[in-house]
Amino acid sequence: MSSGTLAVFDLDGTITRHDTLLPYLAGYVLRHPWRLPRLLLILRALARYPFRRERGILKGVLIHAALGGLARPQLAAWSAQFVPRLLRSGLYREALDAIAQHRAHADRLVLMSASTELYVPLIAQALGFDESVCTRLAWRDDGRLDGHLATTNCRGEEKRRCLAALIARDAPTHVVAYGNAASDLPHLRLASQGFLVNAPARLLRGSEGSVQALRWSVRAGVASDLDNPKL
Repeated sequence: MSSGTLAVFDLDGTITRHDTLLPYLAGYVLRHPWRLPRLLLILRALARYPFRRERGILKGVLIHAALGGLARPQLAAWSAQFVPRLLRSGLYREALDAIAQHRAHADRLVLMSASTELYVPLIAQALGFDESVCTRLAWRDDGRLDGHLATTNCRGEEKRRCLAALIARDAPTHVVAYGNAASDLPHLRLASQGFLVNAPARLLRGSEGSVQALRWSVRAGVASDLDNPKL
């Protein structure tokens, strides 16, 4: 029976000790180096970025360049290698403890990330989350990945909007949210309790009382059902 509490965790830098998207893309391309020339497709977007700051567009162009045209089974096979390796050693022990504590209290667990549908749901499943919310990608009519974003990048105000939608849908009595960056502050301030992990103290100015600082540092990992020694 649910406790009535909704616990929302960011992924990159909150549960994991580092970004996940760039290692995911780089790992695939380095294993398939004939795709390296496709990365030239990002040069125009990179040149425009300092002037327009279109983070979502840049992300979509990068994913399109690295993985565009790949079939779902190819991407699923790579995700099935990437996720267990990440989970084995790329997490914070304190994050795992917080997740376990919420689960022990029968809180509803949601993983909410700007990272993409290619692997966020797998991570959520492996860590025992009830649901995941992440950035969705465009797919071609033939079932192959386009790679540009099909939804707004789940970051900043969009993440706040997604949390507000969850609250409106589920009407929890209490909302706890964890993040690690300035872009997480909008949804952390919406929660009953917000926690900012390993971020500079200056980011909390003006948020006293609504968002608290946490320091997480212990490297940890978990086994996953996806683990396969043959991979």
